[in-house]
Amino acid sequence: MKIIDSYFGIRRSGSSIKTEIIAGATTFVTMAYIIFVQPAVLSAAGMDFGAVMVATCLISAFATIMMGIFANHPLALAPAMGENFFFAFTVVLAMGVPWEITLGIIFIAGIFFILLSIFNVREIIIDAIPSSLKSGITVGIGMFIAFIGLVYAGIIEKSPAGILTLGKVTTAHVLIPITGVLIIGVLTAFKVKGAILIGIILCSLIALPFDVVTFHGVMSSPPSIMPTLAKMDVLGALSLQYVPLILVFLFMDVFDTVGTVVGVTQQAGLVEADGSIPRIKRILITDSTATTLGAVLGTSTVTTYIESSAGVHEGGKTGLTAVVTGILFVIALFLEPVAKMIGGGFKVSESLTLYPVISPALIIVGSMMISHIEKIDFSDITEYLPAFLVIIGMPLTYSIADGLAFGFISYPVMKLLTGRIRSTNPLMIILGVIFILRYAFL
Repeated sequence: MKIIDSYFGIRRSGSSIKTEIIAGATTFVTMAYIIFVQPAVLSAAGMDFGAVMVATCLISAFATIMMGIFANHPLALAPAMGENFFFAFTVVLAMGVPWEITLGIIFIAGIFFILLSIFNVREIIIDAIPSSLKSGITVGIGMFIAFIGLVYAGIIEKSPAGILTLGKVTTAHVLIPITGVLIIGVLTAFKVKGAILIGIILCSLIALPFDVVTFHGVMSSPPSIMPTLAKMDVLGALSLQYVPLILVFLFMDVFDTVGTVVGVTQQAGLVEADGSIPRIKRILITDSTATTLGAVLGTSTVTTYIESSAGVHEGGKTGLTAVVTGILFVIALFLEPVAKMIGGGFKVSESLTLYPVISPALIIVGSMMISHIEKIDFSDITEYLPAFLVIIGMPLTYSIADGLAFGFISYPVMKLLTGRIRSTNPLMIILGVIFILRYAFL
Protein backbone atom coordinates (compact mmCIF):
# COMPACT_ATOMS: atom_id res chain seq x y z
CA MET A 1 0.00 0.00 0.00
CA LYS A 2 2.90 2.37 0.76
CA ILE A 3 4.40 1.66 -2.64
CA ILE A 4 1.07 2.37 -4.35
CA ASP A 5 0.57 5.55 -2.34
CA SER A 6 4.10 6.71 -3.09
CA TYR A 7 3.97 5.98 -6.83
CA PHE A 8 0.64 7.69 -7.48
CA GLY A 9 1.07 10.41 -4.84
CA ILE A 10 -2.35 9.59 -3.42
CA ARG A 11 -2.05 11.27 -0.02
CA ARG A 12 -0.23 14.24 -1.53
CA SER A 13 -3.21 14.77 -3.80
CA GLY A 14 -5.62 14.71 -0.85
CA SER A 15 -7.15 11.37 -1.80
CA SER A 16 -7.01 7.82 -0.40
CA ILE A 17 -6.67 4.34 -1.88
CA LYS A 18 -10.27 3.55 -0.96
CA THR A 19 -11.51 6.72 -2.66
CA GLU A 20 -9.48 5.96 -5.78
CA ILE A 21 -10.90 2.43 -6.01
CA ILE A 22 -14.47 3.69 -5.65
CA ALA A 23 -13.77 6.38 -8.23
CA GLY A 24 -12.33 3.84 -10.67
CA ALA A 25 -15.33 1.55 -10.28
CA THR A 26 -17.68 4.52 -10.77
CA THR A 27 -15.96 5.54 -14.00
CA PHE A 28 -16.19 1.97 -15.28
CA VAL A 29 -19.89 1.50 -14.66
CA THR A 30 -20.74 4.85 -16.26
CA MET A 31 -18.90 3.89 -19.47
CA ALA A 32 -19.55 0.12 -19.49
CA TYR A 33 -22.21 0.69 -22.17
CA ILE A 34 -19.42 1.02 -24.76
CA ILE A 35 -18.70 -2.71 -24.37
CA PHE A 36 -22.03 -3.40 -26.12
CA VAL A 37 -22.66 -0.24 -28.12
CA GLN A 38 -19.31 -0.46 -29.96
CA PRO A 39 -19.78 -3.97 -31.39
CA ALA A 40 -23.42 -3.19 -32.19
CA VAL A 41 -22.33 -0.18 -34.27
CA LEU A 42 -19.32 -1.76 -36.01
CA SER A 43 -21.14 -5.03 -36.72
CA ALA A 44 -23.48 -2.96 -38.89
CA ALA A 45 -20.40 -2.36 -41.05
CA GLY A 46 -19.83 -6.11 -41.39
CA MET A 47 -17.40 -6.66 -38.50
CA ASP A 48 -17.71 -9.59 -36.11
CA PHE A 49 -19.73 -8.58 -33.01
CA GLY A 50 -17.85 -10.77 -30.51
CA ALA A 51 -14.41 -9.85 -31.81
CA VAL A 52 -15.19 -6.12 -31.63
CA MET A 53 -16.43 -6.56 -28.06
CA VAL A 54 -13.18 -8.24 -27.03
CA ALA A 55 -11.14 -5.60 -28.89
CA THR A 56 -13.11 -2.87 -27.10
CA CYS A 57 -12.43 -4.36 -23.66
CA LEU A 58 -8.74 -5.00 -24.37
CA ILE A 59 -7.91 -1.58 -25.82
CA SER A 60 -9.93 0.20 -23.13
CA ALA A 61 -8.11 -1.78 -20.43
CA PHE A 62 -4.64 -1.26 -21.92
CA ALA A 63 -5.08 2.44 -22.67
CA THR A 64 -6.70 3.27 -19.33
CA ILE A 65 -4.07 1.39 -17.31
CA MET A 66 -1.36 3.10 -19.39
CA MET A 67 -2.98 6.45 -18.61
CA GLY A 68 -2.88 5.63 -14.90
CA ILE A 69 0.68 4.31 -14.73
CA PHE A 70 2.39 6.44 -17.40
CA ALA A 71 0.51 9.75 -17.06
CA ASN A 72 -0.85 9.37 -13.48
CA HIS A 73 -4.22 10.93 -14.26
CA PRO A 74 -7.73 9.66 -13.42
CA LEU A 75 -8.72 9.52 -17.09
CA ALA A 76 -10.27 6.51 -18.81
CA LEU A 77 -10.15 5.72 -22.53
CA ALA A 78 -12.33 3.69 -24.88
CA PRO A 79 -13.52 3.76 -28.51
CA ALA A 80 -15.09 7.16 -29.14
CA MET A 81 -18.82 7.63 -29.54
CA GLY A 82 -19.47 9.63 -32.69
CA GLU A 83 -16.33 8.44 -34.44
CA ASN A 84 -17.70 4.89 -34.33
CA PHE A 85 -20.92 5.95 -36.09
CA PHE A 86 -18.87 7.95 -38.63
CA PHE A 87 -16.73 4.82 -39.18
CA ALA A 88 -19.66 2.45 -39.73
CA PHE A 89 -22.46 4.46 -41.29
CA THR A 90 -20.62 7.20 -43.21
CA VAL A 91 -17.30 5.72 -44.29
CA VAL A 92 -18.17 2.02 -44.68
CA LEU A 93 -21.88 1.95 -45.51
CA ALA A 94 -22.40 5.31 -47.24
CA MET A 95 -19.00 5.75 -48.94
CA GLY A 96 -18.42 2.05 -49.57
CA VAL A 97 -14.93 1.89 -48.04
CA PRO A 98 -14.20 -1.67 -46.78
CA TRP A 99 -13.92 -1.85 -42.99
CA GLU A 100 -10.40 -3.29 -43.31
CA ILE A 101 -9.24 -0.19 -45.20
CA THR A 102 -11.10 2.06 -42.75
CA LEU A 103 -9.14 0.46 -39.89
CA GLY A 104 -6.00 1.13 -41.94
CA ILE A 105 -7.03 4.79 -42.26
CA ILE A 106 -7.44 5.01 -38.47
CA PHE A 107 -4.06 3.29 -37.98
CA ILE A 108 -2.36 5.91 -40.18
CA ALA A 109 -4.23 8.73 -38.44
CA GLY A 110 -3.05 7.22 -35.14
CA ILE A 111 0.57 7.48 -36.25
CA PHE A 112 -0.02 11.17 -36.97
CA PHE A 113 -1.66 11.50 -33.50
CA ILE A 114 1.52 10.11 -31.94
CA LEU A 115 3.77 12.47 -33.90
CA LEU A 116 1.65 15.49 -32.96
CA SER A 117 1.89 14.43 -29.31
CA ILE A 118 5.65 13.77 -29.36
CA PHE A 119 6.33 17.16 -30.94
CA ASN A 120 4.03 18.90 -28.40
CA VAL A 121 1.58 20.20 -31.01
CA ARG A 122 -1.50 19.21 -29.00
CA GLU A 123 0.12 20.42 -25.77
CA ILE A 124 0.78 23.80 -27.38
CA ILE A 125 -2.88 23.93 -28.48
CA ILE A 126 -4.11 23.32 -24.92
CA ASP A 127 -1.75 25.94 -23.46
CA ALA A 128 -2.92 28.49 -26.05
CA ILE A 129 -6.59 28.27 -25.06
CA PRO A 130 -7.57 31.36 -22.97
CA SER A 131 -8.85 30.75 -19.44
CA SER A 132 -12.44 31.86 -20.13
CA LEU A 133 -12.64 29.48 -23.06
CA LYS A 134 -11.18 26.66 -20.94
CA SER A 135 -13.89 27.24 -18.35
CA GLY A 136 -16.47 27.34 -21.14
CA ILE A 137 -15.19 23.98 -22.37
CA THR A 138 -15.59 22.48 -18.89
CA VAL A 139 -19.14 23.81 -18.56
CA GLY A 140 -19.94 22.77 -22.14
CA ILE A 141 -18.81 19.22 -21.46
CA GLY A 142 -20.95 19.25 -18.31
CA MET A 143 -23.96 20.34 -20.37
CA PHE A 144 -23.12 17.71 -22.98
CA ILE A 145 -22.84 14.93 -20.36
CA ALA A 146 -26.11 15.98 -18.72
CA PHE A 147 -27.84 16.15 -22.11
CA ILE A 148 -26.58 12.66 -23.00
CA GLY A 149 -27.89 11.49 -19.62
CA LEU A 150 -31.33 13.00 -20.25
CA VAL A 151 -31.48 11.36 -23.70
CA TYR A 152 -30.22 8.01 -22.39
CA ALA A 153 -32.87 8.20 -19.64
CA GLY A 154 -35.67 8.82 -22.13
CA ILE A 155 -36.53 12.05 -20.31
CA ILE A 156 -35.79 13.93 -23.54
CA GLU A 157 -36.59 12.40 -26.91
CA LYS A 158 -36.89 13.43 -30.53
CA SER A 159 -40.41 13.94 -31.81
CA PRO A 160 -41.57 12.74 -35.27
CA ALA A 161 -41.11 16.35 -36.41
CA GLY A 162 -37.43 16.13 -35.49
CA ILE A 163 -37.49 18.46 -32.48
CA LEU A 164 -36.63 17.62 -28.88
CA THR A 165 -39.54 17.04 -26.55
CA LEU A 166 -40.38 15.57 -23.16
CA GLY A 167 -40.31 11.76 -23.09
CA LYS A 168 -42.89 9.39 -21.65
CA VAL A 169 -42.11 10.19 -18.02
CA THR A 170 -44.79 7.89 -16.61
CA THR A 171 -43.17 4.72 -17.97
CA ALA A 172 -40.99 2.53 -15.73
CA HIS A 173 -37.86 2.87 -17.87
CA VAL A 174 -38.02 6.68 -17.49
CA LEU A 175 -39.17 6.80 -13.86
CA ILE A 176 -36.23 4.63 -12.79
CA PRO A 177 -33.52 7.10 -13.95
CA ILE A 178 -35.52 9.99 -12.45
CA THR A 179 -35.48 8.05 -9.17
CA GLY A 180 -31.77 7.42 -9.66
CA VAL A 181 -31.04 11.13 -9.98
CA LEU A 182 -32.83 11.77 -6.69
CA ILE A 183 -31.04 8.89 -4.94
CA ILE A 184 -27.58 10.05 -6.06
CA GLY A 185 -28.48 13.68 -5.31
CA VAL A 186 -29.57 12.90 -1.75
CA LEU A 187 -26.54 10.65 -1.10
CA THR A 188 -24.28 13.40 -2.42
CA ALA A 189 -25.98 15.97 -0.20
CA PHE A 190 -25.18 13.80 2.81
CA LYS A 191 -21.59 13.43 1.51
CA VAL A 192 -21.84 9.64 1.21
CA LYS A 193 -18.68 8.21 -0.37
CA GLY A 194 -19.42 6.34 -3.55
CA ALA A 195 -22.81 8.03 -4.02
CA ILE A 196 -22.82 7.53 -7.79
CA LEU A 197 -21.74 3.89 -7.62
CA ILE A 198 -24.33 3.16 -4.90
CA GLY A 199 -26.98 4.93 -6.98
CA ILE A 200 -26.18 2.84 -10.06
CA ILE A 201 -26.35 -0.40 -8.06
CA LEU A 202 -29.67 0.60 -6.46
CA CYS A 203 -31.09 1.58 -9.87
CA SER A 204 -30.12 -1.85 -11.21
CA LEU A 205 -31.92 -3.57 -8.35
CA ILE A 206 -35.01 -1.37 -8.72
CA ALA A 207 -35.06 -1.99 -12.47
CA LEU A 208 -34.96 -5.81 -12.21
CA PRO A 209 -38.62 -6.48 -11.29
CA PHE A 210 -39.78 -4.06 -14.03
CA ASP A 211 -37.72 -5.92 -16.69
CA VAL A 212 -35.88 -2.69 -17.47
CA VAL A 213 -32.68 -4.66 -16.90
CA THR A 214 -32.29 -8.40 -17.27
CA PHE A 215 -30.16 -10.73 -15.19
CA HIS A 216 -28.05 -12.74 -17.65
CA GLY A 217 -25.89 -14.61 -15.16
CA VAL A 218 -22.47 -13.81 -13.74
CA MET A 219 -19.64 -15.29 -15.82
CA SER A 220 -19.03 -16.32 -19.42
CA SER A 221 -16.12 -17.09 -21.73
CA PRO A 222 -15.05 -14.21 -24.01
CA PRO A 223 -15.46 -14.62 -27.80
CA SER A 224 -12.46 -14.87 -30.15
CA ILE A 225 -10.77 -11.69 -31.33
CA MET A 226 -9.27 -13.34 -34.42
CA PRO A 227 -11.90 -12.07 -36.92
CA THR A 228 -10.66 -8.48 -36.41
CA LEU A 229 -7.11 -8.83 -35.05
CA ALA A 230 -4.55 -7.19 -37.38
CA LYS A 231 -7.07 -7.13 -40.23
CA MET A 232 -6.49 -3.46 -41.03
CA ASP A 233 -5.38 -2.79 -44.62
CA VAL A 234 -2.71 -0.10 -44.26
CA LEU A 235 -1.44 -0.37 -47.84
CA GLY A 236 -4.98 0.04 -49.18
CA ALA A 237 -5.47 3.08 -46.94
CA LEU A 238 -2.38 4.81 -48.39
CA SER A 239 -4.31 5.72 -51.55
CA LEU A 240 -4.59 9.46 -52.23
CA GLN A 241 -8.37 9.20 -52.28
CA TYR A 242 -8.34 8.45 -48.53
CA VAL A 243 -6.21 11.45 -47.49
CA PRO A 244 -9.32 13.54 -46.61
CA LEU A 245 -10.62 10.71 -44.40
CA ILE A 246 -7.28 10.45 -42.60
CA LEU A 247 -7.46 14.19 -41.93
CA VAL A 248 -11.08 13.98 -40.72
CA PHE A 249 -10.29 11.16 -38.25
CA LEU A 250 -7.18 13.08 -37.13
CA PHE A 251 -9.15 16.29 -36.64
CA MET A 252 -11.96 14.64 -34.67
CA ASP A 253 -9.63 12.81 -32.31
CA VAL A 254 -7.34 15.78 -31.65
CA PHE A 255 -10.11 18.13 -30.65
CA ASP A 256 -12.29 15.59 -28.86
CA THR A 257 -9.27 14.79 -26.70
CA VAL A 258 -8.33 18.44 -26.15
CA GLY A 259 -11.86 19.28 -25.00
CA THR A 260 -12.21 16.27 -22.70
CA VAL A 261 -8.76 16.58 -21.11
CA VAL A 262 -9.22 20.30 -20.41
CA GLY A 263 -12.71 19.80 -18.99
CA VAL A 264 -12.07 16.78 -16.77
CA THR A 265 -8.68 17.88 -15.38
CA GLN A 266 -10.09 21.29 -14.55
CA GLN A 267 -13.01 19.64 -12.75
CA ALA A 268 -10.54 17.48 -10.79
CA GLY A 269 -8.54 20.52 -9.72
CA LEU A 270 -5.44 19.22 -11.51
CA VAL A 271 -4.79 22.35 -13.58
CA GLU A 272 -1.86 24.49 -12.40
CA ALA A 273 -2.22 28.17 -11.50
CA ASP A 274 -0.79 29.17 -14.89
CA GLY A 275 -3.42 27.06 -16.68
CA SER A 276 -1.07 24.21 -17.61
CA ILE A 277 -1.93 20.54 -17.07
CA PRO A 278 0.74 18.37 -15.38
CA ARG A 279 2.16 15.60 -17.58
CA ILE A 280 -0.03 16.67 -20.49
CA LYS A 281 2.42 15.21 -23.02
CA ARG A 282 2.04 11.77 -21.44
CA ILE A 283 -1.76 12.07 -21.56
CA LEU A 284 -1.66 12.85 -25.27
CA ILE A 285 0.89 10.14 -26.11
CA THR A 286 -1.31 7.62 -24.29
CA ASP A 287 -4.39 8.77 -26.18
CA SER A 288 -2.74 8.66 -29.60
CA THR A 289 -1.06 5.30 -28.95
CA ALA A 290 -4.44 3.86 -27.98
CA THR A 291 -5.96 4.83 -31.34
CA THR A 292 -3.15 3.09 -33.24
CA LEU A 293 -3.31 -0.10 -31.17
CA GLY A 294 -7.11 -0.04 -31.28
CA ALA A 295 -6.98 -0.25 -35.08
CA VAL A 296 -4.65 -3.26 -34.79
CA LEU A 297 -7.08 -5.03 -32.43
CA GLY A 298 -10.05 -4.15 -34.60
CA THR A 299 -11.92 -1.12 -33.32
CA SER A 300 -12.45 2.53 -34.26
CA THR A 301 -10.78 5.66 -32.86
CA VAL A 302 -9.98 5.47 -29.13
CA THR A 303 -10.13 8.65 -27.05
CA THR A 304 -10.26 9.99 -23.49
CA TYR A 305 -13.80 9.62 -22.13
CA ILE A 306 -15.91 12.40 -20.66
CA GLU A 307 -17.35 9.78 -18.30
CA SER A 308 -14.02 10.04 -16.45
CA SER A 309 -15.64 13.01 -14.75
CA ALA A 310 -17.91 10.59 -12.84
CA GLY A 311 -14.88 9.08 -11.11
CA VAL A 312 -13.43 12.54 -10.55
CA HIS A 313 -16.68 13.57 -8.88
CA GLU A 314 -16.26 10.60 -6.51
CA GLY A 315 -12.84 11.95 -5.49
CA GLY A 316 -10.50 10.31 -8.00
CA LYS A 317 -7.39 12.43 -8.42
CA THR A 318 -4.58 10.06 -9.44
CA GLY A 319 -3.72 7.35 -11.91
CA LEU A 320 -4.90 4.65 -9.49
CA THR A 321 -8.46 5.57 -10.45
CA ALA A 322 -7.63 4.83 -14.09
CA VAL A 323 -5.82 1.59 -13.23
CA VAL A 324 -8.89 0.31 -11.35
CA THR A 325 -11.12 1.21 -14.31
CA GLY A 326 -8.75 -0.58 -16.69
CA ILE A 327 -8.66 -3.73 -14.56
CA LEU A 328 -12.46 -3.79 -14.54
CA PHE A 329 -12.45 -3.73 -18.35
CA VAL A 330 -10.31 -6.89 -18.26
CA ILE A 331 -12.66 -8.52 -15.76
CA ALA A 332 -15.60 -7.50 -17.96
CA LEU A 333 -14.35 -10.00 -20.55
CA PHE A 334 -15.38 -12.75 -18.14
CA LEU A 335 -18.21 -10.95 -16.32
CA GLU A 336 -19.90 -9.94 -19.55
CA PRO A 337 -23.40 -10.92 -18.29
CA VAL A 338 -23.15 -8.55 -15.29
CA ALA A 339 -21.71 -5.73 -17.40
CA LYS A 340 -24.49 -6.32 -19.93
CA MET A 341 -27.14 -6.04 -17.22
CA ILE A 342 -25.81 -2.65 -16.09
CA GLY A 343 -24.63 -1.13 -19.34
CA GLY A 344 -26.36 -3.14 -22.05
CA GLY A 345 -29.31 -0.80 -22.23
CA PHE A 346 -33.08 -1.15 -22.50
CA LYS A 347 -34.36 -1.65 -26.04
CA VAL A 348 -37.47 0.47 -26.53
CA SER A 349 -37.69 -0.24 -30.25
CA GLU A 350 -35.52 -1.51 -33.11
CA SER A 351 -34.04 1.97 -33.53
CA LEU A 352 -33.97 3.17 -29.90
CA THR A 353 -31.98 1.85 -26.94
CA LEU A 354 -31.99 3.71 -23.60
CA TYR A 355 -29.61 3.38 -20.64
CA PRO A 356 -31.80 3.91 -17.54
CA VAL A 357 -29.22 2.64 -15.02
CA ILE A 358 -26.20 4.78 -15.98
CA SER A 359 -28.02 7.91 -17.16
CA PRO A 360 -28.59 9.33 -13.62
CA ALA A 361 -24.82 9.39 -13.06
CA LEU A 362 -24.29 11.39 -16.24
CA ILE A 363 -26.97 13.93 -15.28
CA ILE A 364 -25.50 14.41 -11.79
CA VAL A 365 -21.91 14.71 -13.02
CA GLY A 366 -22.95 17.18 -15.70
CA SER A 367 -24.64 19.35 -13.09
CA MET A 368 -21.46 19.40 -11.00
CA MET A 369 -19.36 20.73 -13.87
CA ILE A 370 -21.58 23.79 -14.34
CA SER A 371 -19.91 25.47 -11.34
CA HIS A 372 -16.94 26.42 -13.53
CA ILE A 373 -19.09 29.04 -15.23
CA GLU A 374 -18.12 31.46 -12.44
CA LYS A 375 -14.54 31.49 -13.79
CA ILE A 376 -15.62 33.03 -17.10
CA ASP A 377 -14.95 36.77 -17.42
CA PHE A 378 -18.48 38.15 -17.85
CA SER A 379 -17.21 41.73 -17.89
CA ASP A 380 -15.82 41.26 -21.42
CA ILE A 381 -18.11 40.06 -24.21
CA THR A 382 -15.11 39.04 -26.35
CA GLU A 383 -14.35 36.49 -23.60
CA TYR A 384 -17.79 35.30 -22.50
CA LEU A 385 -19.53 35.13 -25.91
CA PRO A 386 -17.11 32.52 -27.35
CA ALA A 387 -17.30 30.61 -24.05
CA PHE A 388 -21.12 30.69 -24.21
CA LEU A 389 -21.08 29.43 -27.81
CA VAL A 390 -18.93 26.47 -26.72
CA ILE A 391 -21.30 25.77 -23.82
CA ILE A 392 -24.40 25.75 -26.00
CA GLY A 393 -22.65 24.25 -29.03
CA MET A 394 -21.48 20.97 -27.50
CA PRO A 395 -24.87 19.58 -26.44
CA LEU A 396 -26.81 20.98 -29.43
CA THR A 397 -24.38 19.61 -32.04
CA TYR A 398 -23.88 16.45 -29.97
CA SER A 399 -20.14 16.85 -30.54
CA ILE A 400 -17.23 18.15 -28.47
CA ALA A 401 -15.25 19.00 -31.61
CA ASP A 402 -18.08 20.97 -33.22
CA GLY A 403 -18.77 22.75 -29.93
CA LEU A 404 -15.11 23.74 -29.74
CA ALA A 405 -15.38 25.09 -33.28
CA PHE A 406 -18.01 27.61 -32.14
CA GLY A 407 -15.54 29.06 -29.64
CA PHE A 408 -12.31 28.67 -31.61
CA ILE A 409 -13.77 30.54 -34.59
CA SER A 410 -15.69 33.25 -32.70
CA TYR A 411 -12.86 34.08 -30.23
CA PRO A 412 -10.30 35.46 -32.74
CA VAL A 413 -13.07 37.00 -34.87
CA MET A 414 -14.43 38.93 -31.86
CA LYS A 415 -10.93 40.09 -30.95
CA LEU A 416 -10.30 41.17 -34.54
CA LEU A 417 -13.56 43.11 -34.90
CA THR A 418 -13.03 44.90 -31.58
CA GLY A 419 -9.45 45.89 -32.40
CA ARG A 420 -7.84 43.56 -29.84
CA ILE A 421 -6.39 40.92 -32.11
CA ARG A 422 -2.85 41.67 -30.84
CA SER A 423 -3.84 40.41 -27.39
CA THR A 424 -4.80 37.04 -28.87
CA ASN A 425 -2.41 34.10 -28.93
CA PRO A 426 -1.41 33.66 -32.61
CA LEU A 427 -2.20 29.94 -32.36
CA MET A 428 -5.85 30.76 -31.57
CA ILE A 429 -6.00 32.66 -34.86
CA ILE A 430 -4.47 29.70 -36.71
CA LEU A 431 -6.91 27.28 -35.05
CA GLY A 432 -9.83 29.50 -36.01
CA VAL A 433 -8.71 29.41 -39.64
CA ILE A 434 -8.23 25.61 -39.49
CA PHE A 435 -11.76 25.13 -38.19
CA ILE A 436 -13.16 27.35 -40.94
CA LEU A 437 -11.21 25.39 -43.58
CA ARG A 438 -12.43 22.13 -42.06
CA TYR A 439 -16.06 23.10 -42.62
CA ALA A 440 -15.34 24.64 -45.99
CA PHE A 441 -13.44 21.75 -47.55
CA LEU A 442 -13.87 18.61 -45.41
